[in-house]
Amino acid sequence: MKKVFLLTAIAGIFAFSSVKAQKDVAMTGPKLGIGAEFAFPMGDFGDVSKLGYGGSLLYQHPIAANLNLTGSAGYLNFKGKDFDIAGVTYKGGNAGYVPVKAGARYFVAENFYIGGELGAAFSTESGGKTAFAYAPGIGIEFPVSDGGAIELGGRYEGWSADSHTSSFIGLRLAYNFGL
Repeated sequence: MKKVFLLTAIAGIFAFSSVKAQKDVAMTGPKLGIGAEFAFPMGDFGDVSKLGYGGSLLYQHPIAANLNLTGSAGYLNFKGKDFDIAGVTYKGGNAGYVPVKAGARYFVAENFYIGGELGAAFSTESGGKTAFAYAPGIGIEFPVSDGGAIELGGRYEGWSADSHTSSFIGLRLAYNFGL
């Protein structure tokens, strides 16, 4: 039993030192992330829209220990659902949006962050409206090299315009690299 404990302790120390040997990109310097976005509509928005998908760029700039300012821009496309009203069938079309936001990320642990962003979501449709956007979220960055990390983040995002809010749960899978 003592041998098993000793081997486990040695393996744990080795694994910990190996992880620490990589440069921790979550805490160092400015970086840019390129990501795939997935949006799961909720509430009334979920009644008329299917899964949204797209891509984004996110820039992070450290301003204090564990705190980064962020700026992001991307594109999300939502496919509308077909629905019936009073016996008339309406075919769902595509709706595109360009969200542009700024915010902050605070790393509460080595690579785990909480954050929030505020900005605007611009409709790409003719006559579409611009909405106020807000997005609190959490995520984790997994260092994969001296200058890069894989990020997995989740957020609640709301877009408010004309006393109506469209909301969704957003997931982002990205590759972040130091600049």
